[in-house]
Amino acid sequence: KGAIVKAYGFIPHIRPRGEEKHLIERDPTFRARRWVVEAAHSWFNRFRKLAPRYEKTDLSYMALSMLAAAMITLNKVITIYG
Repeated sequence: KGAIVKAYGFIPHIRPRGEEKHLIERDPTFRARRWVVEAAHSWFNRFRKLAPRYEKTDLSYMALSMLAAAMITLNKVITIYG
């Protein structure tokens, strides 16, 4: 899998779970980067209209996805800056 990722010019940063365990034991401040993607998927899953994809056109689905992203961003900004 890593070779395919590198072929597209990306840098893989998700380690096998066993490898993470050893890093966590050595470094108490270690935080897996996998969390970022899992959190983003969770935030988008809260928008029920996006999950089943009822939209007839790709453009409508893209617009709803962008609206969801904007609402997620706005909520994060409000949470951080009050």
